[in-house]
Amino acid sequence: MKNVDDFHKTLLDNLHDGLYFTDRDRRIHYWNKAAERITGFSASEIVGRCCPDNILTHVDEHGKVLCLSDCPLVAAMDQGKSVEREVFLHHKMGHRVPVLVRASPILDDDGQVVGAVETFSDNSSKLEALERLEELQRIAFVDPLTGVGTRRYGEEMLHSRMEESRRYGWTFGIMSIDLDRLKEINDRYGHDLGDEALALVARTLVANVRSFDFVARWGGDEFLVIVTNLSPANLQALAEKLGSLVAASNVPSVPDLQLTVSIGATFSHSSDTVQSLLKRADQLLYDGKGAGRNRVITDLTAITSAE
Repeated sequence: MKNVDDFHKTLLDNLHDGLYFTDRDRRIHYWNKAAERITGFSASEIVGRCCPDNILTHVDEHGKVLCLSDCPLVAAMDQGKSVEREVFLHHKMGHRVPVLVRASPILDDDGQVVGAVETFSDNSSKLEALERLEELQRIAFVDPLTGVGTRRYGEEMLHSRMEESRRYGWTFGIMSIDLDRLKEINDRYGHDLGDEALALVARTLVANVRSFDFVARWGGDEFLVIVTNLSPANLQALAEKLGSLVAASNVPSVPDLQLTVSIGATFSHSSDTVQSLLKRADQLLYDGKGAGRNRVITDLTAITSAE
């Protein structure tokens, strides 16, 4: 394939979306500045590598690796037309980032497919998240290790959601999320690695909930996620997705370390207090850990059936 000349490289490097193109064997020949920004990987780390064995390892919402069996680039080249999908890529810091990818075939002068170009845009509402983070930092409600809200801030958010529920009848959901075997990680690899694992889980949660949802570090190895405007079935699906994405992530300094989380998810009831809601979510979480960890336990099926 022809190299990108300086003029066109300047144009491509000023795009807001990430962009790269490959030959027919999916070897990457170009990687623009936005791709570096979104993924954390520089062009020197990516160019020359092949998609099937590269370090991006796109996965779907269930954690299934797409490069070998369901690659958008392959689909675009085989079908001879553009393909658009929502996937999750592996950031250099270890967490998964939701992206919208658009792959299109590249044709030579004879109309033969010689490669593909893929653009991808960050779907994690970064601007909203950054604005929220700046506000949290201003009022000192940010957990310094993970960058998410503190327990104090989480308690205020819970009381606010509960008051809205009483006044307007709005329900909301919460997830108690616990990083499995943190003590074992600390004992084997040291507390710095344990801290790195906690920060990775926090980044995964923030990147994959909506900008108006809320994530707090609730305790040493526990997080609380508060979600609104979501059905019980969608809360169940979100909890399972978050569990799968954490399991598909890795700590950069110890790539073979398998991280998992246990999740207890529930919806608010009209008779709930903050304490009763938290107690129910915690019990579901403990049920999951008692059943072997790496599980999502909810009472949402009963709620859905009753509706």
